[in-house]
Amino acid sequence: MRSYFAWIAAALLAAPALAADHPWLSSPLRTQQPETYFTNLRDGDSIETPFVLKFGLSRYGLAPIVKPVDGAGHHHLLVNRDLPLDFTQPLPFNDQYIHFGKGQMETVLTFVPGTYTLRLLLADHKHIPYFVYSKPMKITVTKKNDDVDPKTLIQPGVAILEPRSGEPLRTPFRVRLHASGLNVGHVDIQDKGVGHFRLVAERAGAPTERIDLVKGLTEVWLAPPPGTYKFRVELLQNADQQVMATSAPVEIEVPR
Repeated sequence: MRSYFAWIAAALLAAPALAADHPWLSSPLRTQQPETYFTNLRDGDSIETPFVLKFGLSRYGLAPIVKPVDGAGHHHLLVNRDLPLDFTQPLPFNDQYIHFGKGQMETVLTFVPGTYTLRLLLADHKHIPYFVYSKPMKITVTKKNDDVDPKTLIQPGVAILEPRSGEPLRTPFRVRLHASGLNVGHVDIQDKGVGHFRLVAERAGAPTERIDLVKGLTEVWLAPPPGTYKFRVELLQNADQQVMATSAPVEIEVPR
């Protein structure tokens, strides 16, 4: 296995560039490495199942397994498994390596009571992993509610997870997005039902700004001019640019 520093160097070289796409887009903090993470569960948490587990991704985009796309991949959930020893081999298909090759950003856990260690790992269209993964997270399932249909927990829609309305901000700030029951992917993937995020920012007395995240990104860092804004996110189908979903607005204040 390559050294840790070789992993980081490879990930940084592959990560998509952002700064030239829109004047508000900013580079991530220097300390932020490409990674996957869980947005609604932390190490040590206890839950009941079924439970909707949500995925996040930094400095890479999502792409369904249709064709190779630079700087993009799809999520895998590792259950009670360490990272693979050989990052040149495709990940297996079994209950401990759960694949999300359509560009999904979430899954419904249906574990029976017990203790589990979870980790996310990003891989390409051939299921060969990138050096982009989360820290291991240990959770405890205290109860499984068999009377709850897991399918009823997924409602199609999009949301801005961060920042929240009224949250104090300093530029640049991170904007984290989420899609439920919908598939996210690089604009090169033209399959029906696959879309990319568009951020829409409105400010009194100024033109509406639209930032298309065509590389399948699910989070960005922004440095807009000072002012009071209403942000929302849309998911646009790649094939025809039709809006598939729109979020509730988030009101933010960018200080001078």
